Amino acid sequence: MRVRLFVALELPDPVRDALVTWRGPVLSRHPGLRPVAPDSLHVTLCFLGTRSEDEVSPIAALVGRVSGEDPVRLRVGEGIWLPRRRPRVLGVTLVDEGDGLARVQSALSRGLEEGGWYEPEERPFLPHVTVARVRARERIRPDELPETPGLPFDGSRVTLFRSRPGRGGAQYEPLATVAI
Repeated sequence: MRVRLFVALELPDPVRDALVTWRGPVLSRHPGLRPVAPDSLHVTLCFLGTRSEDEVSPIAALVGRVSGEDPVRLRVGEGIWLPRRRPRVLGVTLVDEGDGLARVQSALSRGLEEGGWYEPEERPFLPHVTVARVRARERIRPDELPETPGLPFDGSRVTLFRSRPGRGGAQYEPLATVAI
């Protein structure tokens, strides 16, 4: 059996709540946006794509390697349209104070690549949270986004998720979680 997998940093509930509140006025201006469910808001660290189900256990074991890392100090950054020219996503950047998240992402990327489960992207890692997606066949004219709450927080949980695509958006099932 084949499964879609990704590794993500989970967000604390107060951050999720703040992002849901922040996106409200943007969603009202842009009916072509589909909000990401609040409990699905996360920071993707490595998207593995479709893998064999029997690869889940060794991938989960590799994700466990980051358990010795210190929690990462983050702050909600600015709103962003991705890509900028013809956006498909509304997101919020994260400020990685001390580069802790970059270290965790790099360690995961290297290990997953060595295991043959991941091909790193060409572009540099951009820590962000996708808060809404542009609906199919819709076009969004990017406009100025409101100021974000700038909320500081510690990222302390990395999870291997299974993504189950569906009509109302993907559903994410946690397969293995590691405290950092």
